[in-house]
Amino acid sequence: MNKFPEKHASPLPTPRGIRRACSNELYRTVKRLRRHIPAPLVRQAEELYFKRVIGNLIWIAENKSNRRLLADWWDEEVSADIAELWEVDREQLQRAFRAAFGG
Repeated sequence: MNKFPEKHASPLPTPRGIRRACSNELYRTVKRLRRHIPAPLVRQAEELYFKRVIGNLIWIAENKSNRRLLADWWDEEVSADIAELWEVDREQLQRAFRAAFGG
């Protein structure tokens, strides 16, 4: 039996909210990289990140309070593609993201 009534379940985030969150997280990551990333590449990374989040939305929503677990997911599922896109060291990108994200 569910411990909490359905009325206390938080709704899934909207696509607009997800897009904004992805954009903000990558903006903070770029700042911590201390390297210029051209705007078109940032937009491509935001789109890639957004699609991955949408693809795993249920799991991400279930684990929204565990920032470390979400950062681990980002390391595994997203960081390699963005590191390749931005031509940066993947480990450096992962450290910058964790510092920005709080995981």
